[in-house]
Amino acid sequence: MQKLLIVGCGDIASRLLPRLLGHYRVFALLRDPGQCAFWRARGARPILADLDQPASLQRIAGLADVIVHLAPPPNTDRRSPFSGQRDTRTSALLAALARGRSLPQRIVYISTSGVYGDCRGERIDETRSLRPKTARACRRVDAERQLRAFGQRGVVVSILRVPGIYAADRLPIERLQKRTPALCTTDDVYTNHIHAEDLVMLTCAALRYGRSNRTYNASDDSEIRMGEYFDLIADRFDLPRVPRLSRHDAEQQLSPLQLSFMSESRRLSNQRIKKELHVRLRYSRVEDGVAAARAERKHRC
Repeated sequence: MQKLLIVGCGDIASRLLPRLLGHYRVFALLRDPGQCAFWRARGARPILADLDQPASLQRIAGLADVIVHLAPPPNTDRRSPFSGQRDTRTSALLAALARGRSLPQRIVYISTSGVYGDCRGERIDETRSLRPKTARACRRVDAERQLRAFGQRGVVVSILRVPGIYAADRLPIERLQKRTPALCTTDDVYTNHIHAEDLVMLTCAALRYGRSNRTYNASDDSEIRMGEYFDLIADRFDLPRVPRLSRHDAEQQLSPLQLSFMSESRRLSNQRIKKELHVRLRYSRVEDGVAAARAERKHRC
């Protein structure tokens, strides 16, 4: 049985783990010793190490045949002249893997659709030039470039470019309750989405079918604007719709971080995941996923 190392053990990794057990011997890279019991109880073997402390990564050299890399880049490092541009965590990971007697056979990396930047609402596929607008997106581009270079050494590297992830416990309910405004229709942006369970399925498909040095838009079939998404959730959960603002007024009232998510508009084509990864999404439209999330939350209550 092949050994698989999960790097970046958050929500998606915990959803992914049950799909991997029985097919792989799974290791989980953890920086917090307090998480060991959680992952061990679910069938993974904890490896204590920290991507921000490269010296701690010695144990992973040559450990795994397959890597699922879900770890986000670090926040900016003011001590570095490349602050805002480099993903030092991916650098540390790849350096550690390169020290092994053998390299992993395959790496699946969870990137972001933010690498495309603002596309003015155009429908785009994976051949679109990368024009990241934010520092965090620049670090994702750097990670992709590092991984592509690593793939030249005979490692099959597949990259999933992921938009907004949602699930029953990953909805902007608090934002709606706070009545944080959205943009008016004339200024609103297209957003893209993927249900967390569909992302797990896509990750498994990439492990099986992903091509070498290939990128995939991990998005559903929806074409929906951000304000429409908020209205959909508000209506499903019996919450009032949020007020709408012009872009000019939003720039006066919202934080730079909130505005950054309202400054990029694109519609992702997902034909490649259907043709090459052979997937059929469980929630092909965000309306279906939100309806299921509502039913799940209602059942929990």
